[in-house]
Amino acid sequence: MPRTIRITRSHKLATAVLVAAGSVTAIAATGGQSDAQPAAAKTSIAAEKVAGVSTAKEAAAKKAAQETAAKKAADAAAAKKAVAERKAAAEKAVADRKAEAKKSAEKARSEKQAANRSTERKAVAAPKQYKNNLDGWIRESLDIMKKKNIPGSYEGLHRNIMRESSGNPNAVNDWDINAQNGIPSKGLLQVIQPTFDAYHVNGTPKKLTDPVANITAAANYAADKYGSIDNVDSAY
Repeated sequence: MPRTIRITRSHKLATAVLVAAGSVTAIAATGGQSDAQPAAAKTSIAAEKVAGVSTAKEAAAKKAAQETAAKKAADAAAAKKAVAERKAAAEKAVADRKAEAKKSAEKARSEKQAANRSTERKAVAAPKQYKNNLDGWIRESLDIMKKKNIPGSYEGLHRNIMRESSGNPNAVNDWDINAQNGIPSKGLLQVIQPTFDAYHVNGTPKKLTDPVANITAAANYAADKYGSIDNVDSAY
């Protein structure tokens, strides 16, 4: 019959001490690897954190550089746009001034042409008026002579008229050879009828004693014979 062994409280305590001692020995034999592994893991995590911080800083610096470059480019583009806008505004102002000047010139030219046409219409509608005296007759004759290219001046006409008739349009010479031949000299410049008929100027009355017709015909005759009435200083 097998022997029965009774496990007492003392036996249990002794066994517990032996197990604990064995655990300590086992841990010592492994060289504390259980504690070393968490330390290595912590070192690796720290290194990874440092690397991550460095990468984040580089990314931030790169982003900042990109933003700075983008801002510079935007500022340059804005400045270029502003210059272009100022140039366009200046060119537009110049163009506007030129257009306004052209418009003003055209308006002035149009107004001048209208004024000229008005003056011409008035001239046609209202012929130039001359006084009915010696001064008026001479001036009217001079205007006709100018249109007909007949030379002569106010002084030349006036000087000869005063010598020939003293300014009397109805003066008649009834004593010289012409009078004796039946063709007396008449009018301001003492013209005989045949000479008046030969040198009468169109546009004047066909009347020998008409002041303007007499002066103009005599000036026409003198121009043909002497070059101009201005060259006549005596009977002609």
